[in-house]
Amino acid sequence: MRKTYAYSHHPIEFDFKQTVDRFFVKEIPLYNFTGKGNYLILKIQKQDMSTSKLLTVLAASAKCEVGEIGYAGLKDKSATTTQYISLPKKYEKELLKNLDTPRVKIVEKTYHKSPIKIGALKGNNFKIILHDIDVKNSKAFDSVCNKISKYGIPNYFGYQRFGEDSKSYLQGKEIAHSGKRLKGAREKLLVSSYQSYLFNQWLSYRVEISKTIANNPPQKATTKLKFPQELVYMLKKQPQFFKLFIGEVMSEYPYGKEFFATDINKITSKFVKGLVVPTGLLCGDRVQRAKSDARYLEERYDDDELTTLNGDRRFAWIYPKALKTSYNSKNQTITVEFFLPKGSYATTLLEEIAKSSIYKI
Repeated sequence: MRKTYAYSHHPIEFDFKQTVDRFFVKEIPLYNFTGKGNYLILKIQKQDMSTSKLLTVLAASAKCEVGEIGYAGLKDKSATTTQYISLPKKYEKELLKNLDTPRVKIVEKTYHKSPIKIGALKGNNFKIILHDIDVKNSKAFDSVCNKISKYGIPNYFGYQRFGEDSKSYLQGKEIAHSGKRLKGAREKLLVSSYQSYLFNQWLSYRVEISKTIANNPPQKATTKLKFPQELVYMLKKQPQFFKLFIGEVMSEYPYGKEFFATDINKITSKFVKGLVVPTGLLCGDRVQRAKSDARYLEERYDDDELTTLNGDRRFAWIYPKALKTSYNSKNQTITVEFFLPKGSYATTLLEEIAKSSIYKI
């Protein structure tokens, strides 16, 4: 799968493993819980367990249906993760009496007037410990992190989205083109993998365009891209790395309404300040497409046969927050901590630094 990296540093080597003692995730809820209401809210820490398995365990303990349990998002299986779960208050006594597994720990409990819904989170805090990184690479790692904090990164879907063989999107494409209604969560997941694949390919192309503009004089960039010379000169004047086109579907950042880019100078100024970001297409039914020049670039990564799922827009560019590193020269490990908005992948940030895939089959 093609992925173009945005930054120009030399690849940085380190050992990454997604395990319970090296990969930590903490969910940040969208709102504060009131402490009162008919729903029990649990802050749960789990290890080596997927969210779907966690729901099954909780439902069995509480003697309720899985569908009665609310959660904001899926969390990695091979990690130590903390997330919030809701269920009707009437199940509290049964759950607390029966829940008995060392892989699940209730950290806090409170109450709220309504259940937690999918997507009801600001994002996630990550803490990742990387091994086998020498002093030289640790300094380079820290330098790149400083740039990423300031300028952001492309918001690729991570390898987790595409299955163990990284090819689940091929099954998704076949299902999407079959014309049949989706059967069950598995088929829906496969088709969404295909949506994600198309998004990643579009984003890689856009990063490639931006690198070509940044690394070449206008005339050479014009030849390479086969763009009108006037357009290339306009793009070259934009101060930021990721170049914007007329007709982009922009979004207020980190959340807010979407709108079309018409005045590029005005939008560029806001983008540089991190107030707005361009979005990419997750093709499907009932979704806003880009217009004009941006649509021309987007169209080749659209699939009008994919109508079995609703489409969406996704941030093309994100800004990691609270990004910091700590190096242990004795053990040659580096600990990196940061916050990402919901739906973004920590492994994508690491791959931007490594300039290669960190997934090992």
